This record gives sequence, C-alpha cells and structure tokens, in this order.
Amino acid sequence: MSSGNMPLILDNPMGGEAMQVDLDDVDDLFGDGAPLALPTRPPSKRLRQRIDELRTRGCCQQIAWSKGGTIVSIAPDGEHLQLRYLQAKGKDAAFALSEPNTISPWTNLPGGPLVHLSFGPANSELAIIDAVGRVLILNFNANLNRPSLSRRWDQDPVDDLHAIVGTYWLHTMPQPNPRSPPYTPSYAPAMRNGNGNNYNFQMTPIISTGPWHPHPNKSALVCITTSGLLKMFWGQNNGTVHETTLELESMTLEDDLISHASVCSDRTKTLMIAMVTKSKQLRVVQVGINWGIPKNDGAQNVPPGSHQLNPTLTKRHVAVTSWFQPGSTGSHLDAATPKITHVEMLPTILNGTTKEWSSPGILTVRSFVPEPNSPYTQEVQSIIDRWELLTDEPQTIHPAFEQLGARRNTVGTVPPNGSRLKKLDSVVVNKIVIGVNLVNFGKVLCFTYHDGSVEYRDRFTMDELYREPNLDRINSVLDAGFSQSGDQSCLQMALSPTNFSLVQICEDGQVKWHSINYTLSDLESMTDAQVSALVASFTISTAQAATIGANPDDILAVARHFVHKDAFAIEWVKAMVQMMKITVDYTEDAPHDHLIKNSILQMCLSIINYLGWNGDFNPRQAWGKLSMLALNLRNIVIMITLSSNTININKNTMTPLDEPEVVNALAGCVKWSTDLLCWLCDSLFCLFDDSKFMSLLKQPQLAQMTNYLHSQNEIALHLVLCSATRGLLSAVCRRITLLDSFSTRAISWYETRGDKSNPNDPRAAAHQALYTAYQRIRRYTSSSLIKADEFDKLLTGLGGDIRSAYNTSLAVIGEQAARAASNNHQNANAPKDVSQEAIARGRQHCELGLLVLQAPPPSFVPVVDKFFNKDLREFRLHSKVSELYFADYSILEINDGPRTLEKRRRTGVRVDLFKRIEISRKQPAGSNRPPVSWRGCARCGSVMEDMAMTNNKPGLTFLLRQQFVCSCGGRMALLH
Repeated sequence: MSSGNMPLILDNPMGGEAMQVDLDDVDDLFGDGAPLALPTRPPSKRLRQRIDELRTRGCCQQIAWSKGGTIVSIAPDGEHLQLRYLQAKGKDAAFALSEPNTISPWTNLPGGPLVHLSFGPANSELAIIDAVGRVLILNFNANLNRPSLSRRWDQDPVDDLHAIVGTYWLHTMPQPNPRSPPYTPSYAPAMRNGNGNNYNFQMTPIISTGPWHPHPNKSALVCITTSGLLKMFWGQNNGTVHETTLELESMTLEDDLISHASVCSDRTKTLMIAMVTKSKQLRVVQVGINWGIPKNDGAQNVPPGSHQLNPTLTKRHVAVTSWFQPGSTGSHLDAATPKITHVEMLPTILNGTTKEWSSPGILTVRSFVPEPNSPYTQEVQSIIDRWELLTDEPQTIHPAFEQLGARRNTVGTVPPNGSRLKKLDSVVVNKIVIGVNLVNFGKVLCFTYHDGSVEYRDRFTMDELYREPNLDRINSVLDAGFSQSGDQSCLQMALSPTNFSLVQICEDGQVKWHSINYTLSDLESMTDAQVSALVASFTISTAQAATIGANPDDILAVARHFVHKDAFAIEWVKAMVQMMKITVDYTEDAPHDHLIKNSILQMCLSIINYLGWNGDFNPRQAWGKLSMLALNLRNIVIMITLSSNTININKNTMTPLDEPEVVNALAGCVKWSTDLLCWLCDSLFCLFDDSKFMSLLKQPQLAQMTNYLHSQNEIALHLVLCSATRGLLSAVCRRITLLDSFSTRAISWYETRGDKSNPNDPRAAAHQALYTAYQRIRRYTSSSLIKADEFDKLLTGLGGDIRSAYNTSLAVIGEQAARAASNNHQNANAPKDVSQEAIARGRQHCELGLLVLQAPPPSFVPVVDKFFNKDLREFRLHSKVSELYFADYSILEINDGPRTLEKRRRTGVRVDLFKRIEISRKQPAGSNRPPVSWRGCARCGSVMEDMAMTNNKPGLTFLLRQQFVCSCGGRMALLH
C-alpha cells in the first residue's frame, strides 16, 4: 500500500473496531478541491544581487568555457581569475574538474573589479573587462591553465562612460572554395532506416556569414560602450593588437545611455547591433568593416596574413522601437517588470528547405522577482519578448501630410522602402532566466535558469525541444535519451562548446561541472536500438566538434560510461569514418605526408586511445594499445621532419639540428622508435613460435585467428597489416635512416674539422655538445637489434602482397560496377572511373576493419601465410631472437602485466612525451638539480617536462610550439 493510501487508525473510545480514515481526499477538507503544495523557496539574497547586476550591466558574465577547453571564472573578490579544465585522472581515466589555478596578470585595478569574460573563436583568446570598460586580452593557445598576454589595458581610459554593455568576436575566415560559398558542414539529423538500427546522416551546409578577420585563424573583438561608442580590437600582421572606434549614437541625456547591447553577423557581411537604452528604446544599427587591403593586381600572389591592415568602420541606422510595451504579453506581471536582463541579436539563417534567408531577430528577457517582505505570495517569472527585423518594407505617409501636399499643389514622392521591427508573441516562463545562448548554428535558443535547469527552444517557433527521446530522428544527443541540468542554487552558467556539459557558479561561490545524464534506461539493460542511437548521437556531436575546432573532452567524459558496451567505441569510430569520409586506406604508395596531415584520422585514433586507456596502472584494451602507438609514431615523424626545416631568426637562417638540446630530444625519439621495432619483431616472432596461432593460419577465414589474438591482447600483426599503421612504421624507419646519415656526417665533420684547441672558446663548447648529441643518435641506431632500413624492406614486401591481394579479390566488384555504369552512362571513361571507385571503397572498408582490430578479409589468408612462413622466417634468421625476447621495452609503456604496472606505480617513473626519456618527480639522493615542473595531457595523461620557461633557444622553441597539443590531440596543461 502506498503512502497516499495508508489508513489512519484512530482509537475508538467506545470500544470495538478502530476507525479507518483514507487520506486520498484530505486536500479537499475545505471543499476547494485543490491539492496542497509547499511554497517554493523564495529567491535568495545572492540571486537578487545577480538579477540587479544583469539589469544594470549588459556585460557581467563571470564564467566562460573556451573551444580549447579552458574554463575561466572571476574569483569572488573580483580581483583574480581562476583557471580550470577537464582532466582525465590517472587512477581510472575518468574526467573531473581540475583544481583552480589562480592568476592576476595585473598590478592593480584602478577601474574597479573584473565584471565580464568572453572567449574568442580562435587561439583561445580571452577578453577580460573591468567595471569601467578596460579590455585585457589573454591567449591560452599553448596551455590550458597558463596564458600569455596579448593586449594590456594600461592605456585604456578609467571612465564610467566607457563601460562595456555588449561584446562580440568576429568569425574566423573560412577556407576559400571557388566552387561554392564558404560553409560549415552540419551532419544532423541522423535518420533511422525503417525498423532497423542503422542511421543515415544528412549533411547540411551552413553558409558562413561575415565579416571576418582577413588573416587566417584570427578574430577581432567588437565592444559597445554605454555611451554608444563601438570599439574594435584587432590583430595586425605583426601580432600587435590595435583599436578602431566608431560613434554609433550621440548621447546628450542620461536616458540615452545604453544599458545592454548585442551584436551578430549578417549575410551582407556586416554587423547588426541591437541596443537597449535607459529610455526604453530598442535601436538597431548596421556597421560595415573595410579592412583597407589593397586590391591585388594579380602580379604576384601575396601569402595570407601578410597584408598590412588599416580598417575603417561605417554605420547605418536601421530601425527603432520601444522594448517596453505593457499588456502585450498576457502576463499580469508585465507592467511590474520594466527592466531588461538580457538582449540577444539573432542572425539571419539560410533555410535548407526553402533556400531563403530568414530575417534577423531580437530577443529580450525581463525577470520579475517579488520583494522579500511582500505580504503577497508571488512566483518568480521571466518574460521573453521577440521582434523580427523586416527589411524593404514600404513606408506609408500619414494622411495629414498628404492633405498638406494637396493644398500646396505639389505632387508627393513615394518614400523609399525601409526597415521596421515587428513585435512577435512573447513567452512567459515561471523561472528566472540567468543565461541565453545560441546553439546549433543559430537555429536553437538555449535558456539556463536559476534552478539549474536547461531548456532548448526553436528559434522561430519558440517550441520547447528535446523534451522526449526521439530515436527515429536524432538532431542532438538529447534526442537519444540524455537530460541536462545543474545544481539548483545557480547564479551563472556556461555551456561547453559541444553542449555536452556545463559549469555553474553556485550561490555559495563554488564552481561545479555537470555533464549530461543518460535517463532513457539503465546502462546494463540497454537495447541494441538504444546503443545504435547512442552511437549516432555521439557521431553527430563529435563530427560537429571537429568541424568547429572544439575540444571533445567532455564528449569522451560521457562516453566513458558506455565503454563496457560491446563494440561501442569501435562502432562510434567506424560511423565517424564513414560519415565524414575520412581516408584510412593508404595501401597505395602514397606520400607519407598525406597520412601525417590527416588530422581527422588523428581524432579517431584519439577516441580509441582514450577509451582503451583505463588509468596509468591498469591494463589497456588492445585497440587502445594500437592507437597509442600510432599516435606516438605520427608525433615522432612530425618532430623529426620539422627539425630539418630551415627557420629565419633575425634575418638569419638556421635549422633546429644546430642545437644540442634538439638533437638530444631526437636521440630519445630514435631510441623509442628502435625499441618499438624490436618489440614488434619480438611479438611477431612469438606468434611464429606459437603452434596454435600458426595452425589457425590454415583456416579459410581469419576470424578464429583474430579471436585468438584478442584473447592474448596481441596487436603486432594488425600493426603491420593495417595500411595506416604500416605507413607510419615505414615513415619512422626512413626518418631513423635519415637521422643516422645526418649523425654520421656530423660526427665525421667534428672529428676532422672541429676546433678542440681552445677549450675557452664558446663555439668549441657548443660543438662538443652537438658532437656528443650526434654520437648518442649514432649509438642508438648502430646498437639496435633491428635495423630500420631492413625492417622497412620487410614492410615494403608485405605492402606489395597486400596490394596484389586487394586487386585480385576486388576486381570482381570493380567489374560489376563498370558494367552497371556502362549501361547508364554514355561517357566511355565512366565505367573505368566507377570501377576504380568501387575498388577503393572496398579497400577502405577492409582497412577500417583492420584499424579497429577486426578480422582481415579472406583474401589476406595467403598474404598472412606467406608473411609468416617465408618473409618473417627469413627475416628471423638474421635477427637475435633471444636478445629481443629479454630486452627491456619499458620506455614504450606498452607492457601492462601486473609486475610492470606495480613497478611503475612504485617508482613513479614516466616517459617524457617530447624527449622520450624516463622522468620522475622523485629526486635522486644527492641531486642538486632544481625540480622541474611538468606539463600533462588533459585527455590521455601523457607528461613532459615544462621547458618553455627555461628555454631561450630558437630551434628548440620552434619544436616546442608543435607540442602545444599532445600526440593524441589533447590539450596540455601545467601540472601543480
């Protein structure tokens, strides 16, 4: 029996049976039929203060989340910044919010406390604004929690009339495409095929609207002051930040001051600015930007980003109306809510169905909070007002003016078309809105509320979205059964760039992180349909993050909960490759540059690497091992390639190979790579000696062999069969051979022509250091048990056999496609092209399976058999098998047996990501070396010594710039 039906037993004073009273209708004791309810918690003092801030200051966002992953908040004292990020813990690989790093890159604050934070779309630039509108810009491009200074605010005026009420960062310049206008691909929705569990992804181009900063990967900050002045902070081609201003409004009275402003880009490549004045006016101004770039006469191609900029701004007043119109909303509290807390300028959007542009819009929010000592019971309420900006509207003249023209016998002219603001229906919500965000390329509005709830609404209809799961049509991860909310005592909130999580400032001043929660079913009882919908939603979100350059760590944080599901990670990556058409087939003798520059493939490997990692002291999944090795190989190839580049320093040229610090780091990379080749050969030789494995090679299918490899957690065979990893192995072999040649020549030069006669000459000391570093490389290459050039020949032979197997087995598919094409096309070359495309698709399908450790195709049976019984057998005859078996491969961090993991835990030894040497924070006894801080990857836990603060060598600095991100693509942070 439920609590609501529990009888109340009363003692009968007359004896006999006790009376039973049913509580079901106790609410109706007084005949009103209304259920009793506890009154809601009244708004707290901190919440009232926050509402007052929102009403009086248009810019007062005190927590922000960058695309790179940095979370910045203003400390409660208003004088410091607190830097946080999501960090995967080494204990179990689960993400958590890092401890704050407090900074204050200023000596004093003459302009009052810090009031507003705004992250830009490029280079993780952060604008910090104080109470009088001074602007300081920090750059978080190198580290998540240690910025560099881009712009100081010392020369900004300390004047209340310069207080900033609205900010906007220009979009970065899109990649030029001569065939179509610049666009960003959107991969939603995902449509389910009938009653099955497969999804089709619909790619929709989102047309990019300017204006943009003319230099690649740069933006500009636009600020609106309370006095109607527009300030634009932009970067020159030499890296300096300049300021350009434009007076939008001429202020003569206090009522003309602007309290709130919002800016958006328009399809006319101009800026549309909505301004709210204290006199309850809503004004719209259009601003154009001319960057002053000279016309290119075509005589020579000027490199992007080298133009000297000289921007000028122009304005045009578009429309004006009153934002306070009591009685138009239907709320009885409308007239009692005369102050705005938010204003949002909504940009134009191209409708994919009608191919027409929508009109710009304006949204304002007014919140009602009852007085604390009011005798009336009143609920909190937010009123969302909306306007649509109509352009090219015919203007009518009042009849009185027409009569005046008739009396003067003059013929009136038709006034030109103008613009006006059309009032739309308002929306009333019984909550306090604390934040408004545009998501999904401006098509969806996200409202955050004081009780920690998050609400998504269609921008045009204002209908609430994602209230119920919809597995047939997935536009967002929320359609797949997720919900989103934070703690109830919420003052401010910031969504992550992926919308998978949020951070909030609570009333007690704490900053908390909340990711989305799966509520459709219990994780252990998920059906196949639910898992398929999960994969589709994660695929859409990850592809979107890759498209806009957002850090996907909070997506991985949610995915960690589902890693135990069979093939979840594998199906996720396969869907990514198929949807985004990522190249994984490198069977042909393509240059290794194409493989190295495939950044989207790096992201897929990073997903597998993270989900296969279970913590520093727990065994990895097999597919996590393969991806970890592939990512490290790619990083080493990039590092060795860049070290041989020529760089310009103060009009002089040099190569990083001229510095001993660089050569020593490359020596560590050579040692790591040669150890990997030795470990790989030892693993293959162990399979050769495994009678059960060798017997499985005679099967017509390789599925049983693959299952056996999975049971042994063995990845060596897939490393050489998969064209992507085989290409990386071949690339690193050739780089090792190249460095061996360099070191041989350098040693010969120093031994024959090096000046050793004067030990006091500083050049002699530098030559000796370089001589020692090159000797170290030569020692590693000459003493390696497996020679790089010989192993590369083995890989080349295997690659040729695989190409032959593909050509033979896929020829039938090519012929079928060619016959079908010949029946449908008149072009004589069409069948041949279609045949090649069909064969390429077949290879792509097989290579994708190999990349995620699935069984090789049946055509590989003779290839694998020949490799082990002939090629590897011959290679083994010239190898020191016993020495390979007993060699130490700890620097690879690939062996994860119980003893190895326990030793790693006990010693605390890690491998430096950059120098590839073992490092430890435990100082050896008697060591006088000062402790060195570490940088760590927030995603995979890799570490390296922090050399940026102690290094002044240009070559080493050049290489360290490439380590802004980890080999897995995760961002680096300073470890405390």
